[in-house]
Amino acid sequence: MKKALLVIDMLNDFVEPNGALRVERAERIVPKLKALLDWARGKGIPVIYACDTHRKGVDAELALWGDHAIEGTWGAQVIEVLRPKEGDFVVKKRRYSAFFGTDLDLLLRELGVDTLILTGLVTNVCVQHTAADAFFRGYKLVVVSDCCEALTEEGHKRALEYMKAVYGAEIRTAEELMAE
Repeated sequence: MKKALLVIDMLNDFVEPNGALRVERAERIVPKLKALLDWARGKGIPVIYACDTHRKGVDAELALWGDHAIEGTWGAQVIEVLRPKEGDFVVKKRRYSAFFGTDLDLLLRELGVDTLILTGLVTNVCVQHTAADAFFRGYKLVVVSDCCEALTEEGHKRALEYMKAVYGAEIRTAEELMAE
């Protein structure tokens, strides 16, 4: 079993207080996610960032959510404390799923990955849609419950339950995962 850690949309526009589409609950997961990143790198587990990178005035998602994570702006950058390090990978996405219209599947196959560890924002949108596309492509899934967050606790819990029931995802905490 070869794993990769996927960090979804931990961007300034979603996490920082002056972000365009701030997720109020996002800051709660940052310390545990930072520890998980350090653990993964120490274990030689590839770290991949999937980042919203929208084209202003073009991407359909902007009609629903307003301008956010616009290509080339501060808002589209990973927050400072979680910034990619040398050897990490960055995949730019324009839709909820990190697979749709990107080279993520090719990258994972070239790395020999069969299991994805999912983290980031938002549990019931981008994380869940990425989980669906990963499942459809045959990847095993681990969703780190305390390294994902949604707009509401209900939305977060419902998405975790759905991914477990429908995609067979293992739901783990960062502590459980790092104890392996």
